Amino acid sequence: MANEKSARTEGYKQLDEVIRQWKDKPGGLLPVMQQAQDIIGCVDAEVQQYISDAMNVPVAEIYGIATFYSLFSLEPKGKYAIGLCLGTACYVKGAQLVLDEVQKILGGVEVGKTTSDGMFTLDATRCIGCCGLAPAMMINGEVYGRLVPEDIPGIIEKYRQLG
Repeated sequence: MANEKSARTEGYKQLDEVIRQWKDKPGGLLPVMQQAQDIIGCVDAEVQQYISDAMNVPVAEIYGIATFYSLFSLEPKGKYAIGLCLGTACYVKGAQLVLDEVQKILGGVEVGKTTSDGMFTLDATRCIGCCGLAPAMMINGEVYGRLVPEDIPGIIEKYRQLG
């Protein structure tokens, strides 16, 4: 917890530099929020308030942007982002069964949430551009295709071993 707080404090120092660069420029709020997401890992209520105070922008405006654009996350993401495709091609080939298995292996984590250990964030996507490999998922950019539920324990274990 102390390391997490220290990392966030360091993140705010970096964010201060970004805010100085964009504060009085038209359209500067979006780049500040993007950098906050990259630096801190999310645009949660605390980060929104920090940006609001520093840029003199209503927190409601920041929240509106953060919830409108899918690139923003209101909670910290896990070390490994799992994007499981539920688009038509993947769905008809059994993606729901694969999703059910991923959730089971990850201790019942809900779609859009992060495991309690902070290792994995599970997202259901509409398409990852791998329809020929249906059902498919991506973990931090690495694609896994033609999945069956039995593949999932080994794939997740690989990432757990990496730490």
